[in-house]
Parts: sequence; C-alpha cells; structure tokens
Amino acid sequence: MIYQFGRFLSWCVFKIFGRLTVIGREHIPRSGGCVLAANHTSYADPPLVGVAAFPRKIWFMAKSELFDVPVLGFFIRRTQAFPVKRASADRQALRRTHELLTGGEAVTIFFEGGRSTDGRLQPPELGPAMIALRADVPIVPIAIVNADQLLPRSGGIRFTHLTVVCGEPLSFPHLAGKHADREALREVSEAVARQVAVMLRAHGAADRVPPGYLESSADCATT
Repeated sequence: MIYQFGRFLSWCVFKIFGRLTVIGREHIPRSGGCVLAANHTSYADPPLVGVAAFPRKIWFMAKSELFDVPVLGFFIRRTQAFPVKRASADRQALRRTHELLTGGEAVTIFFEGGRSTDGRLQPPELGPAMIALRADVPIVPIAIVNADQLLPRSGGIRFTHLTVVCGEPLSFPHLAGKHADREALREVSEAVARQVAVMLRAHGAADRVPPGYLESSADCATT
C-alpha cells in the first residue's frame, strides 16, 4: 500500500510541477526479469521510473546511506528499494539483485553509478551489464529529461517539463555466459548508454550528451 500510495503521490507531483510525459511505456515487459537502465541527475529519478513503469512494480538499488536517514529510510525500505554500498563490490546487493531478476522481477539501476553533477551523461559503469548478463535478462534503456530542473541541487521544487522515454529492450544472446568478460561488459554498457543518448537527443535534451560521447571504448568506466 505504501508503494502504491507513493507512486500515486509522485505522479501527482510530476504532473503538477513537471507536466510529465511518458513515452514508450509499452516497451517495459509486463512480466519476467529485466533491468531498467536509466540516466541519473536527480533524487526524483527513482520515482519517475516507478511512475513510467506503471502498472508494473519495480525494485530499486539505492545507496546505503539513504536507509539511515530518519523517515526517508523508513519509507524507501517499504517501496521496494534495497541498499547497495557504492565504491565497493557489494556482494550482498549483487546477490539480492540476481535473486530478484531470476525470480522474474524488474530492477532499476542507474548505469552511470551515481548522479551526474552537471546534468550531462557520464561514462557508463560495467556493473549493470554484468548483472544483466549474469541473470540472462534484457535491459530496457530509459532516458529521463529535466529531473534535475524539477529538484535542483540548490533545493526546492520548480516547474519544468519532465519527459521519460523508455526504449525497446536490448538483449545480447551472443554474449550469453560472458558476464566475467570485460570486453563483453563494455559492449553491453556502451550499447545501453548510446541508446539513452539517442533518446535524449531526440527529445530535446541534446545538450545533456557530451560531444563525442562514447566514441571510443576508453570512455566506458571500469568500475
């Protein structure tokens, strides 16, 4: 009930303050395990993905520090979020994610590893690709536009125009069983990030894509 109420409340806020538009919702599988891989500029991103995925419930990886915040920690534990320790190989979080995906659940992972400080796409990390290949599930690329304008780092909430674009699921059958192969992970990570970049450019956010983004594999993060 808390999850459903939170999603409804978020939808109201996003519609009132952000005139939210969701494009491609039909691309999110109604059942079966999948990774929803989105760009990340704001604390509004997790509930935005949750609203975009309606009617499906989804799970979220959230940095462990948030679970220690009074009130916030109480609620995020009850909205299908689970903690991950950043800047480390959190085996417990990886195991939990694998169990959810192989159990037919959808899990949101922000492929840049953390919030972008300037609103532009950062190099993708290899972790989401490893998780998806290991669980043998598709990845749905998701582009979020203007979440950082809704909730700027300076504080408060502002009126803007939010857009969430869900791309077609990406599968990599030729890379099956290669979740420990760095080149395979790089291929998957870059394919997802490039698709998000394409969607951002197509929906009025070309300035969020750095010039020459992922022109070479050296642009892909190694963590």
